[in-house]
Amino acid sequence: MNYRHAYHAGNFADVIKHAVLAQAVTALTRKETPFFVLDTHAGCGAYRLSAEAAQKTGEFKTGIARVLERAGDAPPALAPYLAALAAANPGGGLDHYPGSPALVRGLMRPQDRLALAELHPEDVVALRRTFAGDRRVGIHHLDGYQTVKALLPPPERRGLVLIDPPFERTDEFERLLTALGRIHRRWPQAIVLVWYPIKAAEPVDAFLDAVAAAGGPETVAVELLLRPATDPFRLNGSGLLVVNPPWGLAPALAELLPWLAGVLAPDQGSFRVRPLIAEAAGRV
Repeated sequence: MNYRHAYHAGNFADVIKHAVLAQAVTALTRKETPFFVLDTHAGCGAYRLSAEAAQKTGEFKTGIARVLERAGDAPPALAPYLAALAAANPGGGLDHYPGSPALVRGLMRPQDRLALAELHPEDVVALRRTFAGDRRVGIHHLDGYQTVKALLPPPERRGLVLIDPPFERTDEFERLLTALGRIHRRWPQAIVLVWYPIKAAEPVDAFLDAVAAAGGPETVAVELLLRPATDPFRLNGSGLLVVNPPWGLAPALAELLPWLAGVLAPDQGSFRVRPLIAEAAGRV
C-alpha cells in the first residue's frame, strides 16, 4: 500500500506502456461493436506534473518531457498517445498527464465501457472524482486481481485487460501467472497487457519462460531498456507482455521502439520484441 504512481507519472516506463496501450485501444475502435476495458491497478487515473509528488522525483523530465521535445519527428505510431496528451493539456504545455484510465476513456466511444480497480483508499477517491458522472466508467475499491474473477467475462465479446501492479510483493510474478491463466479461461479472446519492471534479467526471463510454457494465445514481450539489466536494485528497463496482440501492432512497434530508445536513452538504450507463443487463429 506504499506505492503511489503520482511520484512516477510520465516516466520512461509510462511512455512505452501508454504508447502501446493507445495503439491497442485504437485497434479496438476499428470495429463498430462495443468493447470493454479492465484496468486492474488504476491509480489516480490522471496526474498533475506540477504537483509536489511529481516534482519531488522529476521522473517525467527524462520521460514524457523528452518525448515532447522531439514530437516533431515522432513516428506516426506515436500519434494516438500524443493526441491524448494534447487533449489533456488544451492550453498547451505539459502539466496534466493522463494515466491509463484517462487515456483509455479519451479513446473510447459512447458504446464502450471501462472498469477501474484500485486498492489504495486515497486513489479511489481521486478516481471517483475524475470520472464522476461518466456512466461508461465503473470504479471498484478492490485488489485488482480479484476483478479478474469478479468482472470477467464481460457481456462485450471484445476488449482489453491492463494489469499494471506496483511490484511491492516478492510473489508478483506468480500472481501474474495465476491471473493470466484465469483470464485465458474466462475471456480467451481478450487483448491483455501486463507491465513488468526490468532490474536483473533472471527473474524476468523466468517469468517469460513460465508464460511460454503455460501456452495460450499469441503472446509477445515488448521491452525497452535504458541500460543493461544487470543491477537488481535499479529500474533498468520496462517490459510489456502482450497477449492477443491486435492487428497492426507489429509494424507500430517497429516504428515506436527504435525511436523511443533513441529519445529516452540515447547512450545505452536498447529494445526488443520477444515472441513467446506463436500466433493463434483469429484476431480481436
